[in-house]
Amino acid sequence: MSFLVLRAYLKLIHFDVYLARGNFSALYQKVRNYPPGSQAPAADAVEQICSAVDMACIWYWKEALCLQRSAATACLLKKYGVPAQMVIGAQHMPFKAHAWVEVDGRVVNDKPYTPQIYAVLDRC
Repeated sequence: MSFLVLRAYLKLIHFDVYLARGNFSALYQKVRNYPPGSQAPAADAVEQICSAVDMACIWYWKEALCLQRSAATACLLKKYGVPAQMVIGAQHMPFKAHAWVEVDGRVVNDKPYTPQIYAVLDRC
């Protein structure tokens, strides 16, 4: 498990660089075009990866926002053969944007009712 936490931590750093540069487009393209893993996913891959990202966020030196956390989660899931999608949504009044990850239409790194709160703008 510790190796997976390290990978998640490195992904958080990777996507933090995109956000620090204000390069949302590059972050979006990186997640959208991330190559899927060639192996079949383990039965507990989703739970293991989401737990590893959560643990990495605890140890991260600053708050990992939802976009950074979801980008890291989606890419790790894809790397381990899970067909994940990062979803970006918005709420109109008051305006709030949010990102989360879904696998087969099921939210895996946030509350299950998240899609009911935010209008989905895009999936990548």
